[in-house]
Amino acid sequence: MDLSNIIEATISFTREHEKWAPVIVFALGLVESLALLSLLVPSTIILLGIGGLFGASGLPFWPLLVSGGIGACVGYTLSFWVGRYFHEPILRNWPFSRYPAMVERSERFFERYGVFSVFLGHFFGPVRAVIPVVAGVAGMSEFRFQLANIPSGFLWAFLVIAPGYFSTQSDQMKPFWDSIKSLAGS
Repeated sequence: MDLSNIIEATISFTREHEKWAPVIVFALGLVESLALLSLLVPSTIILLGIGGLFGASGLPFWPLLVSGGIGACVGYTLSFWVGRYFHEPILRNWPFSRYPAMVERSERFFERYGVFSVFLGHFFGPVRAVIPVVAGVAGMSEFRFQLANIPSGFLWAFLVIAPGYFSTQSDQMKPFWDSIKSLAGS
């Protein structure tokens, strides 16, 4: 199963089971923010599509935003605790040892921006997967970590879900989305 099939299957499942959408969005936010798993799952594309489905269906935006934000925050927090628990050796062992340039870039990013790197990390793919682990290894206080993580996680969810959701609300975009829906078979 290739990447486009995974995206299509997830969006189709969400279309058919709208009540599960917040759970799916939570899981995608979580995976997108977990150390290194974010490199394997195309969460951003799927969340954009789910936002579009909800917007076109007239379903509420807030459940998606809340579940995506919570998922992103929980994923980052779990990654932070991995760094806090395993300390420096975690960054030199598998799976991090397979990506030494990413680890080095994340460490430099964290050294330069400190707590602000946690906030920015949600938005920068190359360091997203490692920044919370580096913060945990560095001994950042959980309060400071969460002070950056929580608003950033919710802002990330908004910026990923809102374009799909609100573009389907626009009358000018209706012909485009109608053609997409017809191609998708809905």
